[in-house]
Amino acid sequence: MKVVDLFAGCGGLSLGFQNAGFEIVSAYEFWDTAASCYESNFDHPVYRDDLSDVREAVNRICSYNPDIIIGGPPCQDFSHAGKRIEDKRAALTEAFAEIVTIIEPRWFVMENVDRAQKSETYAIARNMFKNAGYGLTEVVLNASFYGVPQRRKRFFCIGSQGAYDGFLLDYIEHGKSEKEMTLRDYFGGSLAFEHYYRHPRNYSRRAVYSIDEPSPTVRGMNRPVPPGYPGHLNDTRKLDDSVRPLTTLERSLIQTFPAKYKWNGNKTDMEQMIGNAVPVKLAEFVAKALAFHIETAESEHRLVIDYSHSQYRFCDSRTIIAKSTLHALPSI
Repeated sequence: MKVVDLFAGCGGLSLGFQNAGFEIVSAYEFWDTAASCYESNFDHPVYRDDLSDVREAVNRICSYNPDIIIGGPPCQDFSHAGKRIEDKRAALTEAFAEIVTIIEPRWFVMENVDRAQKSETYAIARNMFKNAGYGLTEVVLNASFYGVPQRRKRFFCIGSQGAYDGFLLDYIEHGKSEKEMTLRDYFGGSLAFEHYYRHPRNYSRRAVYSIDEPSPTVRGMNRPVPPGYPGHLNDTRKLDDSVRPLTTLERSLIQTFPAKYKWNGNKTDMEQMIGNAVPVKLAEFVAKALAFHIETAESEHRLVIDYSHSQYRFCDSRTIIAKSTLHALPSI
């Protein structure tokens, strides 16, 4: 199964799918630093394309004739840490949907922060997917129940041509762990500390955590312990010299990247890439769920692909024909 990754970042989603046995044939990432990091860890091409230019993006992607399109459009304007205003970056979710509904891969996976599911932009994208004939599994997953030692909630929209809505929910529920994974569960005895500091958004929240619980969400910044931190009733240890922030490498490991993963850029860039990434093990779980659906649906002849809703087949090896219903693109 050939996969292309849109808004690929530093490669968390790609690595999860690759680990699950899928063939990633190309990736697309506009931020040069993240694209360079991606290139350092994968053999396939990475294109620094602006995916808001849907026509150009489709022409490039079409040459790979993908079975699956995956991706995580930028989420800053959906996130709890952001301004929660849907601007042009949020509109890239619509660009992802346009690309999918023109190319019509048999399957797609789109991920974002949990609150994106309730956004106006996602509602538009969802209608596009449904009008294109995709059955959708829409679910918010807490990574700590799926092999990641971190409480990180991510929204996944998984599409399958001709399937019923919710087609993967049983598998996802079956694969959910009975308990959250802690840092001690994941790292065993390899950690050289028992408690660590994670800077809170304000001092009404705690900042000291234990390795006997999941990490809080790894964010795109990693601040030092400020001299004026007053402590919090729920801190797992009183702040002292033994309590420090996690290192950049430790944060990447909590995101379940392998220790051998190559990082580049300055420290700020690395922290941002790591904080933006999909945890590799969570991506791998979703990929295995989709692989299970593909295998069982095809073997039992239950997957019906119906392109009758499309006026044209999406592309051949050399050219692309746009649908007349896609107002955003001129006819070719």
